[in-house]
Amino acid sequence: MLHLAKDGIFPITKDKDGNLLKNLPASGLQVPGTIQGEGKLNGIPSLFIRLAGCNLHCTWKTLAGNICECDTAYAAFKVENSFSLPVEEIVQTIRHNRGNIDHIVITGGEPFLQADEVRELCRQLKVLAPFHITVETNATIYPEHVVEHVDFFSLSPKLSGSVPPPPHTEHHDKTRINLPAIQSFITHARENGKDFQLKFVYSGENDIIEIKNLLARLHDWKKEDILLMPMGANPDELRLSIPQTLEHCIRNGWRYCDRLHISLFGNKQGV
Repeated sequence: MLHLAKDGIFPITKDKDGNLLKNLPASGLQVPGTIQGEGKLNGIPSLFIRLAGCNLHCTWKTLAGNICECDTAYAAFKVENSFSLPVEEIVQTIRHNRGNIDHIVITGGEPFLQADEVRELCRQLKVLAPFHITVETNATIYPEHVVEHVDFFSLSPKLSGSVPPPPHTEHHDKTRINLPAIQSFITHARENGKDFQLKFVYSGENDIIEIKNLLARLHDWKKEDILLMPMGANPDELRLSIPQTLEHCIRNGWRYCDRLHISLFGNKQGV
């Protein structure tokens, strides 16, 4: 069984038995699937599987001085509407909603909290079709027995600007960076012909210092593997941080990481 967030498998138009659902997916489109909105695979048609639960509790302060929680807080630590499904049921649902989609994204929360189940999910998906599988992770957990089944690692280490107020402060701050785990993902990707990205949220000037200090302690990365993403869960918040984010990308030779799904759909869930 896998523990899923409330949007679960998305966007879909059919259930596990292939029956049409009564309502259109949150995208408003009459076809299953959406596009990857962030990172190196931006724009590629994909189906998402969102798992519930996280070992971090990210909270940022926006450039306007507002508090911005994780944009998937409902999956990370507000899991009242989460539910569990057998791996086989998830795979059957994917089968009926695949169409011409070849990319599956497993996200969260933190997927590797359910490492054994994620391994089985990846294994069964690869039996169903030659899917390209991305896992989006905060890179605090490196499950060696799972990574062989994953094609792309979207690593999002959390900087000090993400530390929440009490009572979550101490645990988050101690847990948010795991250098050996990050390096293990990079090394596995390099040695096995796979790819990865290091994706950072920009919330202020101190982030740039932290990123450079972190990168100095890692090896086998290239400038094009480093992505800087403006902070914000809606278009108004993004507009405040885009100019500084762009400038730092250009200065350092890093990739600018758009949030295309927000541009297309706003701050809807399940798109």
